[in-house]
Order: sequence, then structure tokens, then C-alpha cells
Amino acid sequence: MRILGIETSCDDTGAAIYDTDQGLVVHRLASQVDLHRQYGGVVPELAARDHIRTLLPLVNNLLDDPLNGGHKMDGVAWTAGPGLAGALLVGASVGRSLAQAWNVPSVGVHHMEGHLLAPMLEADPPSFPFIALLVSGGHTMLVDVAAPGRYQILGQSVDDAAGEAFDKTAKLLGLGYPGGPAIARLAQEGDPERFQFPRPMVNRPGLDFSFSGLKTFTRTTAESLELNQKNIADVARGFEEAVVDTLCIKCIRALKQTGRDCIVIAGGVGANQRLRQQLKARAQKLGATVYYPRPEFCTDNGAMIAYAGSLRLPAGVSPPSSGFEVRPRWPIDQIDD
Repeated sequence: MRILGIETSCDDTGAAIYDTDQGLVVHRLASQVDLHRQYGGVVPELAARDHIRTLLPLVNNLLDDPLNGGHKMDGVAWTAGPGLAGALLVGASVGRSLAQAWNVPSVGVHHMEGHLLAPMLEADPPSFPFIALLVSGGHTMLVDVAAPGRYQILGQSVDDAAGEAFDKTAKLLGLGYPGGPAIARLAQEGDPERFQFPRPMVNRPGLDFSFSGLKTFTRTTAESLELNQKNIADVARGFEEAVVDTLCIKCIRALKQTGRDCIVIAGGVGANQRLRQQLKARAQKLGATVYYPRPEFCTDNGAMIAYAGSLRLPAGVSPPSSGFEVRPRWPIDQIDD
């Protein structure tokens, strides 16, 4: 079965073709970073308009790619939520229209399900069951994944997501957008001994996260300093280490509490190299294994949506023959409601 996947939940237009026999065939991504950088963050209306401009040419480029070999699609998967309502509507309307024109089934996919299944696209995928840390600009949560579609939230952020905290801190330090890569680059030059930032909620029981207090602490620290290159690098190092340490502590706690021996890290912050190194070292002490998608599949992409669709379409999960629905807010543990 050959599936076209469409991702338009936020500010990246992604499309991919996945074949259940051959694996990932081809994928494309059009980033809107340059469009939103001047505003310091995503502008929803501009994002939706750019998806309208970009999506169909991107899909046509995929279909004409020699790697596809002129094959027709057997189904279409599109991101139904969560995300920006206007952006989601673009992908949903195009996905449903193509499916009706081709007379093939289609399915709306949960964006975060796509992320937690993204490591399945790699040559050495994890086996079910496992723990997933979904960590991005919009979400920070720990999920117990018993099998595809069987998800239990173990803990989540009660305020800012980790990626949102990265973006806001980068803006505070004058590092621009997107914030995560900018802070990670500068943190390499920072002094790890100079600042000891708080690790929020690690001394409380449970697996919830909170990053608003850390963000406030960082702002107070930065405001007490002259923001030259050295001071900014040291603050960036202290902030990044606090976020990474907090995420690692909660991940190890989740592994211990559930007895799982495998953890998947997905979402944009999953590309952070310090997080990858620290969590791998700590998990190995427990005899646990950490899996990541390749960096290009940590951020939003069509490949993960095509893969998730390839699991759901053969199971007969398809919306009615007319109409469609997007869900800007959609808890992952209500995925089959």
C-alpha cells in the first residue's frame, strides 16, 4: 500500500510517500523559518497562507519524482491535529480532495502520534512497548506506548513546553528564531560552572514538567548582566543544561516506574545533542535503550504522517465520504474518540 502523507500543523509544509513493502520512498519539506523569523515566532495567518502556496507544488514534485516511479497512491494521510486551525485546514482540505479525486481512502492523523512513531522509519526501530518523550515547541509529555494507538499520558508540562522555553529564552538573549538551535550553538562556548539554574519539579513526585519558573530565573539572571558574548554564552549553557537535566531526570523516573527498558525521544527538541548524549549515558546505567528519529524527522515532516497513516488505513480507519474535521486541541490519549 502506497500512502501520501501531508503535514501542515504549524510552520513547516511536509509531504512524503511511504510504501508498506518498500518503506519510505521520498519526502519533501518546505520550511517557513525565514518567513516568521522577523516576527520572533510563528504568525498563524501567514503560516496558513504559505501552506496554501506551497503544498500542491510540493505534492506534485513528490509524485513526479523518479523514486516514485509513476506509481499511483493507495491512500492519503493528513495531519488532523493538534496544531494551528488555519494551517490544519489547508492540509486536511488538500488531503481529502486528493483522496476523493483518486477514489482512495484517507485518514486524519494525530500529529504527536506521527512524532512518536517517527523512529520506526529508521533501519533499527524500537519494539513495542516503550516510553516516549514528546518534546517540542508545543508539547512536553511522557507517554507510555503499549502498541500503536494505545497511549497513556504519564506526565506533561503544566505551562510552557520545553521548546517554547527555548524560543522565549533565545528571544530574551537576542539570539533570534528558532531558539533551540541558537541556544545549543552558543551554549557550547559557555562556562558550565558559572551558573546553576533550577531543575523545576524534579524534587516532587510524579512526571509532570514546568518550565515557566526556569524561564523567569533565566530572565532575572540575564537582566543582572551586561549582555556581551561571554555572558550570553554562559547563560545559554546554564539554561540548556537545566532543561536537559530536567528532561533526563523525568525520563529515567518514567523508566523506573513503568519497568520499560526502551525510550523514544521525538519532537524538535529531540535533535538537541546534549539531550541525546546525557540521556543515552543515564539510560545505559539502567540497561535501557534510547531511540531517536534522524534529526530531519525530529521536526515536523510528512514522512511520519505517511507512516502513521500506513498503520491506520489498512485497519479501515477512514473519515466519512464527505467532509472532514480538524482538532487544534486533541489529547493523544483520546486519539480514537
